[in-house]
Amino acid sequence: MAVELRVPEVGESITEVQIGAWLKSEGERVERDEAVVEIESDKATLELPAPVAGTIEKVLAKQGTVVKVGDLIATLTEGKAASGNGAPAKAAEKVPAAPAAPAAPAPAAAKSAPAPPRVMPAAERLLAQHGLAAEAVPATGPGGRLLKEDVLTHLARRPEAGAALPAVPAAGEGAGPAEGEGPAEEVVPMSPFRARIAERLKEAQNVAALLTTFNEIDMSGVIAVREELREAFQERYGVKLGFMSFFVKATVDALMRFPQVNGEIRGKEIVYKNHYDIGIAVGGGKGLVVPVLRGADRLSFAEIELSIADFAQRAKDNKLNLDELKGGTFTISNGGVYGSLLSTPIINPPQSAILGLHAIHKRPVAVDDQVVIRPMMYVALTYDHRLIDGRESVTFLRHVKDLVERPTRMLLGI
Repeated sequence: MAVELRVPEVGESITEVQIGAWLKSEGERVERDEAVVEIESDKATLELPAPVAGTIEKVLAKQGTVVKVGDLIATLTEGKAASGNGAPAKAAEKVPAAPAAPAAPAPAAAKSAPAPPRVMPAAERLLAQHGLAAEAVPATGPGGRLLKEDVLTHLARRPEAGAALPAVPAAGEGAGPAEGEGPAEEVVPMSPFRARIAERLKEAQNVAALLTTFNEIDMSGVIAVREELREAFQERYGVKLGFMSFFVKATVDALMRFPQVNGEIRGKEIVYKNHYDIGIAVGGGKGLVVPVLRGADRLSFAEIELSIADFAQRAKDNKLNLDELKGGTFTISNGGVYGSLLSTPIINPPQSAILGLHAIHKRPVAVDDQVVIRPMMYVALTYDHRLIDGRESVTFLRHVKDLVERPTRMLLGI
């Protein structure tokens, strides 16, 4: 019995999506509720499960195809897969077979050799360019698939990676690929998710009057608290005590004092929000996503850390729900995890401000007229100057600095 696989509704106002990677191929067995294909919308990447157990009969929409909600993208044959030649198994029992010569025993290594990973096309090209075997690269994609990102990560970690980089051609020389190598360029369609990110960031620059103010924070106090309570915190709550919970707590306190920063412009009106839903920018499998900590003012340090750890893992696995990406009032972006020393983050419309965190580096600073070495972090607040004045933005960031530098104040609420 043939069963249709159609594009489901994936969110409010979303009418079309792009087909991502097919996790199952034509003729391949699939169980009920097993992921079959990735569906990419402008907000998130979702996995479409099989409605029944059976076999993928035909794939009707290839990877990269833009389809509408409700479109037919594949058909399945319900039930167990048919045998290779379709003949009944009992037919072979009627004719006795001549005794076969004993086969030579297979090498022990062959018996235990793992099945090769399924290699995605972009990853396959990279493997060929660098003369790598698929089995030599750890695969992290869905169902054990080898992704382009896996190969790039493997190449970056190789000791000889620097020596293997191609030489820069001299002036006048062609920059095309050498004989036997892959193409010099790879053209792929922009995913709806990436297109939406580009659209919203450009919208923020076109509409808002963006300005960024900076400060620096001495992280000695937070580091001392983490060192003192690290083991007890993890033993009790099952998660590490990170820096982000301190910044979330400090940010919420500052938002309460400076409501403009938590506000929003709607047409000719200003909306001041009395709830504190903090977006946490995390790197996902398809790009940057901003899941939201609802009611961050009511969350404990442990609840914040557990939520962020959960967001990060599910973002990596493309498992975030659309509702978790909506409705934030303020965003915190931590470029420091990637080594960024200083940046000017762009607000996430319709929000009016975003706090950018950066890498911690030991630097000489003046303390009580003495030059000392302290772990310092630059922080940046980008804000919409139409709503937030310089005084509020600078004072807001200064308040965050004061709280983080003296973390016990957050515990006492002063």
